[in-house]
Amino acid sequence: MSTGTSTPRARGPRPAGEDTRAAILAAAQAEFAERGFDATSVRAVARRAGVDPGLVRHYFGTKGDLFTVLNELPGLPGEFLGRLFDAGLDGAGRRIVALFFSLWDAPAGRQKIRALIAAASSRELEGAGLAEFIAAEVTGAIAPRLTGPQQQLRAELIASNVVGLALARYVLQLEPLASASEEEVAAWLAPNLQRLIDGGP
Repeated sequence: MSTGTSTPRARGPRPAGEDTRAAILAAAQAEFAERGFDATSVRAVARRAGVDPGLVRHYFGTKGDLFTVLNELPGLPGEFLGRLFDAGLDGAGRRIVALFFSLWDAPAGRQKIRALIAAASSRELEGAGLAEFIAAEVTGAIAPRLTGPQQQLRAELIASNVVGLALARYVLQLEPLASASEEEVAAWLAPNLQRLIDGGP
């Protein structure tokens, strides 16, 4: 029989500095996997991590910020897109393509988006929240800035075009799309995005 003794962890909130950040990330990963992005809350993450919700906000900010850090994204898509549309609707389709290439076309970006798209497509990781996160961020940023009919539908179609491009270019690596330049892709895709932005036929 062992004579060693161990002190069990006390119940209650985890004190700051006890690898709190890692505990929050682990809790967030579990919550997003079980509940998806929409149903996960900062309070639920804090409860699972054994910390006060204020500590989650202190380390990571909003739920979207937490998801962004967890998935090593370059930032909140809604913020990037919001800045594009702040310049007006004219030419926004081309600016979306330019943003896409600036974020994802470098080798590190390709690797990350490939992993994210593959995870979102995997049944094993179903419910991890990526699709809901994209919908909340992308359509949430675009739809309020559109005019004319069916803004939400048009925003979702814009998002699906961009996600489809990422899937075909970086995951499936379909040629000649996988090797096409930004200008080649923009020549065909930007007008379609702009038509959705403008709401025209």
